[in-house]
Amino acid sequence: MSNIAFFFSIISAALVLSVMGLLFTAAMPGIDRWSKRFFLNYFIVLTVCCLSSFIGLILLDYPTPRAVVYFMLVLECLSLSLPLPMLTVYLLHCCGENMRQSRLLHIVLGLWAAYFVLLASGSPIGVFSYAVPVNYYDRGPLYPLLLLPLVAILLLNLACMIRSRKRLSRRVFLSFLIAILPMTVTLFVHMFIDVLLLFDVSVVVSALSMYCLVLSDQIARDLRRQQEIARQQQEIANQRASVMVLQMRPHFIYNTLMSIYSLCNQDPQKARQVTLDFTNYLRKNFNAVASDGTIPFSAELEHTRAYLAVEQAQFEEMLVVDYDTPFTRFRLPPLTLQPLVENAVKHGMDPYAGPLHVYIRTQHTDAGSVITVEDTGPSFDFSDGSKPHTALANIRQRLEMMCGGSLTITSGDGGGIVVTVTIPDRASE
Repeated sequence: MSNIAFFFSIISAALVLSVMGLLFTAAMPGIDRWSKRFFLNYFIVLTVCCLSSFIGLILLDYPTPRAVVYFMLVLECLSLSLPLPMLTVYLLHCCGENMRQSRLLHIVLGLWAAYFVLLASGSPIGVFSYAVPVNYYDRGPLYPLLLLPLVAILLLNLACMIRSRKRLSRRVFLSFLIAILPMTVTLFVHMFIDVLLLFDVSVVVSALSMYCLVLSDQIARDLRRQQEIARQQQEIANQRASVMVLQMRPHFIYNTLMSIYSLCNQDPQKARQVTLDFTNYLRKNFNAVASDGTIPFSAELEHTRAYLAVEQAQFEEMLVVDYDTPFTRFRLPPLTLQPLVENAVKHGMDPYAGPLHVYIRTQHTDAGSVITVEDTGPSFDFSDGSKPHTALANIRQRLEMMCGGSLTITSGDGGGIVVTVTIPDRASE
């Protein structure tokens, strides 16, 4: 009686684990469709196996026709053997092999068919098992022969797993190892000693451990895929910045060179200064192209000053710049401030509207480091959902990707545009 209670507890635990695996697979979103379908079928088979074992134990206490007991025994043995060829299918899928052309799968299916034939024909004639007076079938003299096809299937799976280990990730290889080894050892022992219930439990536990490892492997691959996508997006943003540098306004370069040419006779000293500022501006531009990460704000401010010095040499009193940058100890993506200021000069300069004032301010707030670029040029209404200039959109994207920053565009109180850049403290350190 104590043995029956012990067997009941083992089968009950295996049944609970099988149902948990089935429910967990059905509810888990982080697994691909093929694997989800496979593990659903896998745990359904294991649940049927545990139920048949559970019912078979119950029938021991009641007078039951031999045909019913024999049917439950065959059902248990079949459902217990099905996970073995299913493991072969999943192993081939993980290795990327063609199922229809796989010689291993054909051999495994042939061995399983041989097991089915032996199981269906051997028990009634008493060579593999025979009936005893307690609604049960005991092991026959040739019972080990019945298990040979299943042992062969497990050994073939183990050999295929070892041969294909380079095509499997570490987690998937480990999951197959955990799934196959306990079943192989238990089934081999069962050829000589009756440990069928222990084999039931080993199959269920192996299935759960395999499922958990495969799931964690797929989650890790998804994370790596997301990181790769983020890295590619950052590279695209950097390439856009590079293109933006290489596509400097042709008329700006032309006007600067013509100004230097004119100043060579009128004011040689100023011509030398403009040449120096323009050279510094070009050098900063190309340094920004070569930068992979964020740069100190002081470097970006120096780049902006070089640009504005060149512009002020051309527009003179028509361009007035006011700097209010007491806070400079933070980092930001290259080509953030300079394109903002260039955009303000490009779209705000109007010879017939008086001087253009550009205000550059920095401050530190609870939200992080804040840069404000304001101009007195023409105002635009962004409340209607119109998109900002492409350069501003590129800057906003790079801010979000490289440091979690943000860029907002509003109209100034007295006209013009106000562009505000906010960079979180953690990102700017």
